[in-house]
Amino acid sequence: MPAYTTADIRNITFLGHGGAGKTTLVEHLLEKAGVIQKAGTVEAKNTVCDFEDEEHHHGHSLSCAIVHFDRDGKHVNLIDTPGMPDFIGQAIITLPAVETAAIVVDATKGVQNITRRMMTQTSRRKLPHFIIINKIDHDEVDLPAVVENIQQSFGEQCLPINLPAKGATEVVDVFDHESGEADFSSVAQAHTAIVDQVVEVDDAVMEKYLGGEQPSKDDLHRCFEKALREAHLTPILFTSAKSGAGLDELMNFLVDLCPNPLEGNPRPFYTIDAEGNEQDFTYEPDPAKPTIAHVFKVTSDPFVGKLSYFRVHQGTIEHNSQAFLNDNKKAIRIGHLFKLQGKDHKDVDSAIPGDICAVAKLDDIHRDDTIHADHSHDGVHLRPPALPKPMFGFGITPKSRGDETKLGAALTKLQAEDPTFIVERIMATKQTVAKGMGELHLRIVLEKLKGHFGVEVDTEPQKVAYKETISAKADGHHRHKKQTGGAGQFGEVYLTVEPLADDHEEGFEFTDETVGGSVPRQFLPAIEKGVKQVLGHGAIAGYPMNGIRVSVTDGKFHPVDSKEVAFITAGKRAFIDAVQKAKPVLMEPFVELEITAPQKFMGDLTGDIAGKRGRVSGTDMLPGEMCLISAVAPLSELLTYAPQLKSITAGAGAFTMDYSHDERTPPNVQQEVVAAFKPHEDED
Repeated sequence: MPAYTTADIRNITFLGHGGAGKTTLVEHLLEKAGVIQKAGTVEAKNTVCDFEDEEHHHGHSLSCAIVHFDRDGKHVNLIDTPGMPDFIGQAIITLPAVETAAIVVDATKGVQNITRRMMTQTSRRKLPHFIIINKIDHDEVDLPAVVENIQQSFGEQCLPINLPAKGATEVVDVFDHESGEADFSSVAQAHTAIVDQVVEVDDAVMEKYLGGEQPSKDDLHRCFEKALREAHLTPILFTSAKSGAGLDELMNFLVDLCPNPLEGNPRPFYTIDAEGNEQDFTYEPDPAKPTIAHVFKVTSDPFVGKLSYFRVHQGTIEHNSQAFLNDNKKAIRIGHLFKLQGKDHKDVDSAIPGDICAVAKLDDIHRDDTIHADHSHDGVHLRPPALPKPMFGFGITPKSRGDETKLGAALTKLQAEDPTFIVERIMATKQTVAKGMGELHLRIVLEKLKGHFGVEVDTEPQKVAYKETISAKADGHHRHKKQTGGAGQFGEVYLTVEPLADDHEEGFEFTDETVGGSVPRQFLPAIEKGVKQVLGHGAIAGYPMNGIRVSVTDGKFHPVDSKEVAFITAGKRAFIDAVQKAKPVLMEPFVELEITAPQKFMGDLTGDIAGKRGRVSGTDMLPGEMCLISAVAPLSELLTYAPQLKSITAGAGAFTMDYSHDERTPPNVQQEVVAAFKPHEDED
């Protein structure tokens, strides 16, 4: 068993916009704790958390990294996360593993796009969070303005727990102290503000306080932790990672005031009852209870193979023990358990509730799996945080013939490691499409394919996956007759097509309306098979069809020559004939678009959206002279939107998009797509 207990553990994830200094901050905390002799730098490519070749090359964190240190008898696990928009998924997946989130803000830039998104994510997960204003010793910073920007963005409950002093060379505690010198505001004023805020969560303490009685230190700390858990308080701390100002105070805050696994808000586990409904499941962070752990990250280590990172929520996991995954009846063997220090791994004998550890060489484990000790917890799952849907993509094919299998295996591993990277085979466009969060994201995927797996690929622009349907009712007919000297083929089909109702626009219905046995029942499945062949490959532009009802109304057969293959062909040709008469239309995917940018670019951006056949659905003014534009637009117009937005906003804009719905393409667009379609004649 470890030397610490669950009550001694603190788990904190560091979140924030790229360049805010998260990696540097974690590096200097490790140095101050004595874990490393000298703090490395991102520029020198020698930090503990940024250890991948791609991170060294690009100068940014691209994946989350776990480190730990001990202080005052407490065991602190820190997770350093990327801040680039393209790698936001690596930050989000850490939220189920911790009790607290630290939102790091660059004092020179204030609240940025990822800052807002991370605050939203932590609030949705009911995760206690605090704000670190870093780089306070920079020459040109206006710290009162940064605090005001934070309060305007996230609320008046954002209050300093310490203040910079002596020209930002140190900080002064305003929670435990009522007097002192500060660079701005005043210690007395800041002390009163934060005490007023925290006592509001406890009626008894508040009543005494309003009566003129000063709360005891124990009462204040208890109220503080409750206010943090209930999001009634968002503390603000000031630091300079490079000069060391505020680092001791930050470490004391992590140890003394951040909730431990016994105090934190419970993570959202659930089970599914006999009726298929989700029921909340409450675990207990008790080392003696049956084990429940959640896998939040997997990666491939060049030395130990596949590594699965997990957080223990209940029970104890021991090395060389047996466990189960999800609802699987087959047990897995937990061999070596590792504590993580960046890329380094140290063997440990066991992991208790609150521990963040890793296990190696278990190929059956995937991200968001639940590890449990026995079948009494089959069906227990954790609700994972919502991840943004990757929409930026391009088609990929291996450069070298024969590399298909090698490429497939590499892509499978990369998808397992990266929560916002997916690969799809789009039958409508006959493309294998790699999708990510942006151009940089996919460029780094290509670098990993080449550097880690030795596979190079050719890329091409992503094609839009249109859909075909009809807008009117029509009849179709085809007689298939084939005589080759021996047994012949004969089948004749009459059918009707019509659009389905709006609430079934994604479906397909096939009905038999023949009378008198004009088409024997054994041939109806063959007709439906022929129709479905067209549904899969399209009738006008080569894209899948849906939203159609097909009714077979009449037909003829021959007692000798009628065969299944004849009615497949007759059904197929009759369906194409009907579709051509039923005013076929092409549907294109529309996406919901959210753009965050400086207000001065709002007019240019809304005009650009209108020029892309988009519709602006709303605009909001954000603090810091920023704006939020909501719109819907066709995906075909946004395939290269990232560089366009960068050009319009001089790199200050950011956007997210997600699939919304399908709409009919304008006639000119449909005409172009249909004209480009070159169907291949089928062999009957």
